[in-house]
Amino acid sequence: QVNFVVCQLFALLAAAWFRTYLHASKTSPFVRHLVATFLGLYLALFCFGWYALHFVIQSGISYCLMIITGVENMHKYCFVFALGYLTVCQITRVYIFDYGQYSADFSGPMMIITQKITSLAFEIHDGMCRKNEDLTPSQRCLAVRRMPSPLEHLSYTCNFMGILAGPLCSYKDYITFIEGRSYQLLQPAANGKEDTKHPQTEPSPHIAVAQKLLVCGLSLLFHMTITQALPVEYNIDEHFRATASWPVRFFYLYLSLMAARPKYYFAWTLADAINNAAGFGFRGYEPSGAARWDLVSNLRIQQIELSTSFKMFLDNWNIQTALWLKRVCYERATFSPTIQTFILSAIWHGVYPGYYLTFLTGVLMTLAARAIRNNIRHYFVESPAVKACYDVVTWATTQVAISYTVVPFVLLSVRPSLTFYSSCYFCLHVGSILVLLVFPLKRTQKRSKKHESLQAAWPRKLEEESLLQKNSYSTPNNSCKQSQEVSCRQQALQQ
Repeated sequence: QVNFVVCQLFALLAAAWFRTYLHASKTSPFVRHLVATFLGLYLALFCFGWYALHFVIQSGISYCLMIITGVENMHKYCFVFALGYLTVCQITRVYIFDYGQYSADFSGPMMIITQKITSLAFEIHDGMCRKNEDLTPSQRCLAVRRMPSPLEHLSYTCNFMGILAGPLCSYKDYITFIEGRSYQLLQPAANGKEDTKHPQTEPSPHIAVAQKLLVCGLSLLFHMTITQALPVEYNIDEHFRATASWPVRFFYLYLSLMAARPKYYFAWTLADAINNAAGFGFRGYEPSGAARWDLVSNLRIQQIELSTSFKMFLDNWNIQTALWLKRVCYERATFSPTIQTFILSAIWHGVYPGYYLTFLTGVLMTLAARAIRNNIRHYFVESPAVKACYDVVTWATTQVAISYTVVPFVLLSVRPSLTFYSSCYFCLHVGSILVLLVFPLKRTQKRSKKHESLQAAWPRKLEEESLLQKNSYSTPNNSCKQSQEVSCRQQALQQ
């Protein structure tokens, strides 16, 4: 863990040097790719020793599979291989070397590399194999139209900015950054088919980096003081369970799990700051003119702590992983997308039984929360006072439900996890099942997709088209998406 922090601080300094002396205006993309890859592999070797070879092996074999299997099937082979290789490494580490020990082990970076490998394989498949009209707007925007070179592939998966703690980014965003096109605005033309480039002054990331380093410092301080005083394991202490009342137990449950989050805040915010220091992560400008540096941000702390729904919490926690799960699983699943997505998330996280208990519980909680929201929320939103009370109740319920769900994720093993749940009489499991029996889900996946297809031809979209053309502070990625959406809407209206 010390090596990890030291390497990340070194990466922060290297990122500032990279932006200053190897800026895209001064250096070719080849040199930037080469240096980013070399620094990434050096940090991996320093932090993990020869275990870092796994990163090169996984990335190299995946690239070979892309070339050999072709664009028609590469996404399937790369997905199975990358996830399988990660799982084998996790089994070896957990059940042979150090079961139950939290450590900055080599499987952590492999989780990010697995995301990048599978994302890129699906993006190439979408861009070079599937018809444009069969893709969703986001898939069209992220689609890769040519095969990356070996250096580009290795640079994307193993660059120094994200090799240790991520976060995931799309291949097109990364290449745009390396080639120095992050600060060229793309505005959709009138016909919705062409983009006009508008150069702009490159914004400085210094304020964004300073703010995120401040969050890192506060998170680390909180972790080293409060977290140690509120261990999650105390929730299954026999004396505590025997003497504490239910309100006290649930209040401590909330506090202990809230105190367990700052270490993630520290790691992910520092990783975000490293990318920003290198000049990567610029999303565009706010209407007020302020620069946004959250393209690869992995969390929104305020929204997490103030979440009033299970979905709101998940949407703001580990954001890039949630997007990865959505793009490679949820949007492509033919049945039970929610269940498939949670199972994939459990497999990706590792082989501890606690992970599977957490994500299986998460399926119940998500479906129950969705059912309640669809069936009763509209009764409480008309009056501001009633809605404020409703928000307070849903905040408290959400925080307790999240804490209840992730206890096995922290405890890792089956016995302590079941000890905790049995001491609570599986109350939220039973409650979620009852909710699903009383309040059935209103929207299925198929009906949702049908609704989206009908909306594509709705005349009201003409008004949205004019609004999109007025939006002059989008990044290349967002503008690309807007342009393609306008084009698709015009074709639908013509039909």
